[in-house]
Amino acid sequence: MADKKLIGQYKNYLKENLSKKRYIHSVNVANAAARLAERYGANKEKAYLAGLLHDVCKEMPLQKQLELVMMSPLDVCEIETKTTALFHAIAGAEFIQIKFQIKDFEIIHAIRYHTVGCKDMPLLSQIVYLADLISDDRDYKDVKKMRRYAEQSLEKAMFEALKFSIADSAEKGNTIPVSTLECYNDFAELKNK
Repeated sequence: MADKKLIGQYKNYLKENLSKKRYIHSVNVANAAARLAERYGANKEKAYLAGLLHDVCKEMPLQKQLELVMMSPLDVCEIETKTTALFHAIAGAEFIQIKFQIKDFEIIHAIRYHTVGCKDMPLLSQIVYLADLISDDRDYKDVKKMRRYAEQSLEKAMFEALKFSIADSAEKGNTIPVSTLECYNDFAELKNK
């Protein structure tokens, strides 16, 4: 796994290529992911690294993000190729492989699905998804409630987070990727068992 020297290099890259606000968010997500990993039995180092790099492409020009999206061998739906707000996650999963030679599929997957979720979502991916929602810099209306859910139960937190995300997208009239609905259905089924 990444040593302190590599983490330092990644942080330097982020400092040089992201706004100060986005860099702070990335570090906060890394810390939240590491805490959740420790709580729920995932690899803490992988969680930290995926959290740190989850927004690596967020402020990259959209055309460059789209080029990376179109290169992705991961399952990318048509909605994701047309929704610019979703580009950065897919682009980031490709970018870390090219720029940093990160080949760990758990980390790649966690970055790729940190905005939309997916069916049969692996533990590390769930952790990064939630860490992004509950990081210390977040201040939306129900963030305290979401942080409590994340402390109580990963399944409950994921269900509530997906419910929140889908409702927010629907209220704004945005399209919703199939993978998000499949993820929601997985957690709804778990809740109803």
